[in-house]
Amino acid sequence: MRSLIALILLAAPALAQEPLAPKYLEETATAGLSTAYMGDWQYMVGGGAAVFDCDGDGAQDLFLSGGEAPSGLYRNLSEKGGPLRFEKRDSGLEIDAVTGAWPLDVNGDGNVDLAVLRVGANKLMRGLGDCRFDDASADWNFDGGDAWSTAFAARWEPGADWPTLAVGNYIDRKEEAFPWGSCTPNWLHMPAESGGFAPPEELLPSFCALSILFSDWAGQGFSDLRVSNDREYYKGGQEQLWHIKRHEDPRLYTEAEGWKRLRIWGMGIASRDLDADGDTELFLTSMADNKLQSLVPPPEGKPVAPVYEDQAFARGVTAHRPYTGGDLHPSTAWHAQFEDVNNDGLADLFVAKGNVSSMPDFAMKDPNNLLVQKADGKFAEMGDIAGVASMGNARGGALADFNRDGLMDLVVVNRWEPAQIWRNVTAGAGGFLQLALADEGDNRNAIGAWIEVEADGHRQRREITVGGGHGGGQLGWTHFGLGAATLAKVRVIWPDGAAGDWMELAPGFYRVTRAGAEAQP
Repeated sequence: MRSLIALILLAAPALAQEPLAPKYLEETATAGLSTAYMGDWQYMVGGGAAVFDCDGDGAQDLFLSGGEAPSGLYRNLSEKGGPLRFEKRDSGLEIDAVTGAWPLDVNGDGNVDLAVLRVGANKLMRGLGDCRFDDASADWNFDGGDAWSTAFAARWEPGADWPTLAVGNYIDRKEEAFPWGSCTPNWLHMPAESGGFAPPEELLPSFCALSILFSDWAGQGFSDLRVSNDREYYKGGQEQLWHIKRHEDPRLYTEAEGWKRLRIWGMGIASRDLDADGDTELFLTSMADNKLQSLVPPPEGKPVAPVYEDQAFARGVTAHRPYTGGDLHPSTAWHAQFEDVNNDGLADLFVAKGNVSSMPDFAMKDPNNLLVQKADGKFAEMGDIAGVASMGNARGGALADFNRDGLMDLVVVNRWEPAQIWRNVTAGAGGFLQLALADEGDNRNAIGAWIEVEADGHRQRREITVGGGHGGGQLGWTHFGLGAATLAKVRVIWPDGAAGDWMELAPGFYRVTRAGAEAQP
């Protein structure tokens, strides 16, 4: 642990011990969002937000899952630096039975598509531009199945024209009276040689997944599939890490390879290389205490093995019970996301909280967490100070810069009541970079790339992924806080492993290609 803290201190900028407290202003009443995540048994999980630019204007638009009610797409009309304002669009995405959605450019045509998971047949909705969509599942030979789907991840394999898609499924709906131990197999949709997708393969064993993520977890140049499972409904299962390679049968990492058995009420995954050492930390949400997993360095000369230690207690992110409101029962955590909310160059952590339904052994008054990272690598709870400690029954959410002022705003999807949204109004926040990658070929958004940023001797690294979270994800701008730095060095390691040149950039928005960075208005 001492060596870890030393690495964190080396990676951290010269900051005061107590970080700048973020401030948020709730604008739910005026922002124009009306979608609530509705439904009972089959909608106790899921309910996420997808953030992406559906009309090419540079502003992040918003899709909200509705559960039994229709979902909604909201075009972003916010003025730069001003109040948050959205307009609901007739888009072709007014779909019911939706548990979550993730944006990605499936067919590489430059328009963002949307993978929509449902209780029933999943859909791949093709982006047509101008925030319009149609169902391309049949055109792309995508078999949406008929399950209770709750988790999604995607990646592009080297040389593949189409992505590999992974779908995580929950309880077998036919076993509602006796659900325990009845988990539906997860699915792997590999690219077909003729284009589109081959018939789905079952990933067995499956243990009621609620979050999955393709990630190059050890900086080895390839990604594996991490699966977080809900221990409430499986028998004999655990968390999982899969080897997934094209033209090879998927297989689980074993104890002989270093994998250690872990059983939690797994609900969400947030990933970030917190100390810029090349390994990815994973925050795993659960009921009661949450986990912050850090890779244990292997002995010299040994191959990298998936051996993790839990740092949640040491770094102050167990988030195991409410910190305000007077309810001392254990918490229930769902969506989690690392972002720098005060732009000091250190990643902070948001966690959405809410009781499953009316479980008496868990907190009913369960405020969302906003854990702000300090210079020593530990985190301080500032949700109440920031003004985001909502007692709504939260599920999904997103931190994103909706009004393009360089500060990360917040939207939260609630069960049985409309989504809430807050504008970040932190005074004295540092500078920022917002980078949008544009790669060559079919992987247009460079999924699998790494972005490295150095400013004032401080280094940050972020992987571009599709997956994780709970019920939704983002595509588009990638955010970095810069603190007081007026220049930053930036480079991209592209999905094929090619490292771009280092570039000096002033704070602002940039579109980055292999040829360099172009400032965006």
